[in-house]
Parts: sequence; C-alpha cells; structure tokens
Amino acid sequence: MDEIVRRAVQRAIDTMSEKFGEQLTIDDVARAAMFSKFHFTRMFQQATGVTPGRFLSALRLAEAKRLLLSTPNSVADISHQVGYNSVGTFSTRFSARVGISPTLFRQRGGVAPANQLPGNTGSRAVVRGRLTAQGPVFVGLFPGRIPEGRPVCHTVLDGPGPYVLPGVPDGSWHLHAYPHDPGAPTRQVAHEGPLTIRSGPVDRLLDIRLRPVRPFDPPVLLAPPERTTAPAAAGSAA
Repeated sequence: MDEIVRRAVQRAIDTMSEKFGEQLTIDDVARAAMFSKFHFTRMFQQATGVTPGRFLSALRLAEAKRLLLSTPNSVADISHQVGYNSVGTFSTRFSARVGISPTLFRQRGGVAPANQLPGNTGSRAVVRGRLTAQGPVFVGLFPGRIPEGRPVCHTVLDGPGPYVLPGVPDGSWHLHAYPHDPGAPTRQVAHEGPLTIRSGPVDRLLDIRLRPVRPFDPPVLLAPPERTTAPAAAGSAA
C-alpha cells in the first residue's frame, strides 16, 4: 500500500476513534484524511475492506459492547455516548450486527445463546483445514469483511488441530477467526476471503493462523455463541 494512502487512512481511523461519540460525517473524516470524499471513500475501502461509514458504525458498536460489559451505564446513556441520537436506532443496529440486544448482551456477559445461530443448510459444500492457535477460538463464515450478524456456519475449537465447517451454502463468504473470550478485547484475528462456493459437493482446504489485530482491521462485532456439549450450528464443536 502506498505510504501516502496508509497515512491518510490511519488519520481517518484516528479521527473516527477519537470522535465517534460526536455527529461525525464522512465529509469530516475525508477532510481529516486530506482527500476528496470520493477518492477517500475508494481508497479507504481498498485498505480496510469496508466503507468509511461501515467502519465508523463498527467502531461505535464495538465501544458500546465494551461499555455494556464494563460500566453500569444504562443502554440509553451508552447509545448517546457512542453517537446515536435515538435509543431505538441504536438497539436495532446493535441487535442486527452483534446478534443479540444490548440488554441481553449485558445480561449474558457478551455471549449469545447457541440456539440463536443457524443450523445445517443441507448443502454438501465443506470448508476445512487446521487451526494453529491456542483455544478456545471461534471460526465462522460471514457474508462480509466484518464478523457480524449471523454466521452461515461456525465452530468453536479448544486448541490447535483440524476444523470442519459443513453445510456451506452457495455464495461468497469471508472466513473469520478470533479468540472466544467475550470479556476481553480482541487482540488476535484471522481473515480469509472472499471464498466463492458454487453448487455441488465442494471441499475447500483453508488453514488458519491467528495474527495480531492491525490498525486497518474492522472491529469484531458478533457476540460469540455459548459453548455447549452438543453442536450449536452447522460445524459447531465445543
């Protein structure tokens, strides 16, 4: 990546991180990066994999997750702290992207009920490989660059070794992996994709090695599923 672009994107992310509680616009962020809005949006997406607006929203919701677990502040107060004027809008977006409501997220200590995640799709496609990391580690397939919402399939691994994600539906998916530790900041991640799965019996081999989080990595938003002795979803393992 060109050093000028790198510095511009870093300035933009620094501005988002410092001011996400304000009514920050993409025009404001583009000015901080010292580029036109059009050019800035394009280079930001190339560097991070998501638009500036999606990245800013993810930063806000990631901070909301932290505040819900680490402070007694009300959901209404937290929504305003992270830049939302409407508690209803905040709760709707949080529920859609984290996977459970803010109130349930707090009550459950940042862990989603296993039955909230999808089951086997009936597809014969499989993604498999080996994990090189100490567990527990969440591994899942998602539609986009940010691990959010409902994974199409997932598993939780206790440590290094093989993993299998069966029943992968047709489509373009991103593989995300990160430590299954809801109460701690995400310091290591893995990302591969997009992976294209087409009709028929597909067997994709993809090894996973966690790496330190980089400045341009979008935050992890999904509340990881509780670990159970029975599979929680396609490919789940406790």
